[in-house]
Amino acid sequence: MRRPLTVAKAPIDEVIDADHQLTRLVFAFITASAVWLVFGTLVGLYLSLKFRWPEIDHVPWLTFGRLRPIHTNTVFWGFASNGMIGLAYYVVARTSRQRLHSYKLGWISLALIQISVVAGDICLAAGINNGAQEYREYIWPVMALFAGALVLTCYNFYWTISNRTTKEIYISNWYIMGALLWTISLATIAYLPFYQYGFAETAIQGYYMHQGVGMWFTPMVLGLTYYFLPKLLNKPIYSYSLGVLAFWTQMVFYTMIGAHHFLYSPLPWWLQTVAILFSIGMLVTVVAGTANFLLTMKGSGHAVRNTYAVPFLLVGVVYYFVGSAQGSFEALRSLNMIWHFNNYTIGHSHITMYGFVTFLIWGGVYGLLPRLSGREARQLFIGMHFWLAFIGVLIYGVSLSIGGTLQGLSWLAGKPFEDSVTLMAPYWLWRAIGGTLMFGSHLLFAYNVWCMLPSKSRDEAVETYTEVPSAS
Repeated sequence: MRRPLTVAKAPIDEVIDADHQLTRLVFAFITASAVWLVFGTLVGLYLSLKFRWPEIDHVPWLTFGRLRPIHTNTVFWGFASNGMIGLAYYVVARTSRQRLHSYKLGWISLALIQISVVAGDICLAAGINNGAQEYREYIWPVMALFAGALVLTCYNFYWTISNRTTKEIYISNWYIMGALLWTISLATIAYLPFYQYGFAETAIQGYYMHQGVGMWFTPMVLGLTYYFLPKLLNKPIYSYSLGVLAFWTQMVFYTMIGAHHFLYSPLPWWLQTVAILFSIGMLVTVVAGTANFLLTMKGSGHAVRNTYAVPFLLVGVVYYFVGSAQGSFEALRSLNMIWHFNNYTIGHSHITMYGFVTFLIWGGVYGLLPRLSGREARQLFIGMHFWLAFIGVLIYGVSLSIGGTLQGLSWLAGKPFEDSVTLMAPYWLWRAIGGTLMFGSHLLFAYNVWCMLPSKSRDEAVETYTEVPSAS
C-alpha cells in the first residue's frame, strides 16, 4: 500500500450561508491580494539575486533604488492591506450580526487601493518618489487615494458596527477600528508638507515607518485572529480581559517607539530614551497577546493535525512573539549598535511582516474562503504552500540575522567596509534560496485562491462539498 505524500486533513465541515454580495467583495479583495503578492515578491526575489550577482543587469529602472520601494510598497499596500481588509469585511459584518452598511463603498475602496498601488509603482519605476523615506516613497497624490480607501472603509465598518444586533462590540472590531483610525491619522501626519524638512522629517519618518507596522498591520491581523482562531477551534478565546489589556497597551506603547530607529542620531536624547522605554513596554502587549492565543490553542492539537488553517495561525502567533521581542531588544542602545543599519534589520522585518502578519492572513484565508464558496484547494498544494513558506522564511530570517550580526561586529571593529560585504556573500546566497522557496509558496497560494473561487466551472480543480447551512 502506497503511503500518501501528505497527511490527510479533514475537509471543511460547513459552508456558511453568507450574504452573496459580501462573498463576492471578500473574494475580490483576496484575489487582488494574491496577485500583488506574486508581483511584489517577484520583484523582491530579483533583488535578492542582485545581491549575489550584482552584474545581472544594467537597466536604470531595474536598479536597487527603484525596485526595492516597489517591492516593499507593493507587498504592504497591495498584498497585505487588500488581504486584511477583505477578511475584515467579513469579520465586522459577521461579529455584528448585521449586513454590511454599504457594498458600493466597499467596491469603491477596493478600486482606490488598486489604482494607488498601480500608480505608485509606475511612479517609482520612473524615478518619481517622495524621497529616501522608507515605506512612504509613494508621492502624496498616490497615497491620498489609499488614505481615501481607508476613510471609506472606516465609515463603512463604523456604521455596520453601530447597527449591530449584539450588545457588546466583539474584540476583533476594537482592533480593526483602532487600526483604521490610527492609520488614517498616520498617513495625514506623514504627508503634511510643513514636516518635510530637517530633523523634524527624520522624527516623523521614524514615527511613520514603525507605526505603519505597529498600528496598521499588527492590530488588523490580531483582530482577525481573535475571530478566526476561536472559530476554527470551536471554542471561546481564553481571556477577553487579556485581549483588552493587549489592545490598550498596544495603543499606548507603540505610539512612541519609532525613534528607536534613530539612536545615536541628532534627535533629542530624551526622545530616543522614551522610544527605548516604550519598546520594552511592548513586551507587556506581546506576552499578553501571545499567551491569550496559545492558551486558547491549549488542548486543541487535533485542530493542528486536522486542518491547514490552524498551523498557519500557530506559526503567525509564534512569530508575533519572536519578531516583537526581537524588536524590543534591538531598541537597546548596546544591541542597536551591532544590529541596526545592516542585514539583521532586513531579517527582522521579514520575521515580523512575513512570519507574523502574512501567516496570520493566510490562516484567515484558508479558514474562511472554503466556507464561503464550498470549494477547497487540494490538500497537497496547501501543504506545499505552508512548508515552502515556513522553511523559506526560516532560512531567510536566520541567515540574515547571523550575517547581520557579523556585519555589525565587523563595523564596530573598524574593519574596511568591503570586508563586511565579502563576509555577507554566503548569507546573501541563503537569502536568495529562502526567498526562492517563499516565492514558490506564493505561486501556490495564488493557485489555491483561484481554486477556491465560487465558480462551478472548475470542478476538476477543486473538491466540492455539500452545503450545510450554519448560524455560527
